[in-house]
Amino acid sequence: MGTKRLRDILFFVHRYLGLGFGLILILIGITGSLLVFHHEIEDWLISQRYEIVVPQGQPISVDKAVEIAKSAYPSWQIDELSLPKDNRHPLMLGFVAPDADPNLYEHGFYKVLVNPYTGEVMGNFATRFTFYRFLLNLHYRLFLPGEWAGRIVTGITALFLLITAMTGVILWPGWRKLTTGFKIKWNAHIKRLNFDIHKVVGILAAVFLIFTAFTGIYLNFYDWMNPAIYALTASTETESKLPTISDPKPGQTPILPSVAIATAQKALPNVQIESIYFVTSKNQPSPFEIYGKSGEIVYLDPYTAQVLKIEAPQQIKASLGDRISEFLFTLHFGTFWGIPSRILYIFVGLSPLILFITGLVMWGYRLMRNLKRDRANHE
Repeated sequence: MGTKRLRDILFFVHRYLGLGFGLILILIGITGSLLVFHHEIEDWLISQRYEIVVPQGQPISVDKAVEIAKSAYPSWQIDELSLPKDNRHPLMLGFVAPDADPNLYEHGFYKVLVNPYTGEVMGNFATRFTFYRFLLNLHYRLFLPGEWAGRIVTGITALFLLITAMTGVILWPGWRKLTTGFKIKWNAHIKRLNFDIHKVVGILAAVFLIFTAFTGIYLNFYDWMNPAIYALTASTETESKLPTISDPKPGQTPILPSVAIATAQKALPNVQIESIYFVTSKNQPSPFEIYGKSGEIVYLDPYTAQVLKIEAPQQIKASLGDRISEFLFTLHFGTFWGIPSRILYIFVGLSPLILFITGLVMWGYRLMRNLKRDRANHE
C-alpha cells in the first residue's frame, strides 16, 4: 500500500469518527472538565443553597451534632460523618432512609447539614440528585438505562477518540516541518485560520486525549481490563480485607463519634481526620472506618474502640498491577500534578469542542468544493 493511499485511509477514519461521535465527545469532554473540580463546585453550590456558617464561640461536639441530626430525622439511620473543612463549612452527616433501595443507584441516601456552632439543622439533600452525581451519570453513562448501556456507549466512544487522536497525530503537518505544525496565521483567510487552529489545538491536546481515552476505556470496562492488567504484569491485586469484630454484649452500645475520632487521631497523630463511616447493619456489625485526608483508614471496634487495623497508602506494599491501576486512575482524573494538572485538564476537556467545530468547518469547505466540482462536470 502506497503512502498516499494509507494517508487517505487515515484521513477518512479521522474525519468521520470525529464528526460521527463529535457531539458525544463534546459532552464527555465538558462534563469531564467540570468533574475535575467537582469538590470545589459542590462546596460552592452548598454555600449558595444554604446559609454560610459564621464562626461564633466554641463549636459544639460532634456527638451533639449527631444527636441533633438523629432527632431531626428519627427514622433515618446514620452511616457517615464528615468533619468541616474549615470554620465556615457545616458538619455533614450521611443518612440512609427506610425506603433505601440497594438496587437503585443511591436511592434513599441523604446528606444532613448541621451548623457546627449553633447546632441548627441547615437542611438535607438526596445524594443522587447532587450536581456531582448529575455530571458523573452524564459523563459515565449518558443517562442511558441499565448498568451497562451507557458504559458500553461511552467506552466505545473512548475507543474511537483514541483512534481519532492517534490518526490526527500521524496526519499532523508538523512532521514535515516542525514550525508549520505549530504556526497559526491569524491574518489569513478564515479557511486557513480554521485549519491552523485545528492542527495546533489538536497536537497540543493529542497526548492528553490519548491518555484520557485509554484510561476511559479502562474505567468503562474495568471488570475485564483490570484482571487483564494483573495477568499481563504477573502480579496479584493487594486485597484489603475488613477486620472482624467480636459480637457486642447484650445492651452494649457503640462508642461515641468523639471517642472514635480521638482514638484514630492517637493512632495516626500527624493525619488530619476527615470522616467516619459507622455500622450500618445490626445483623452484620462491621468496624468503624475513620478516614484521613491522604487516604489513611483506621478500623475500630465499634464497641470497644480497639484499633483493629490501620491502612496508610505509603505503608501498603503495592504490586506492579496495583501501581499501574492507581496510575491509570490518577491519569484519567488529572490529579498527578495537583492543581496545575487539574487546570490543564479543563482545557483538555474543552478541546473536543474546538476540534469538532473546526473539523466541521473543514468538512463544510470540502463538501462545497466537491459540489462545485460536480456541478462544473455536469455543465
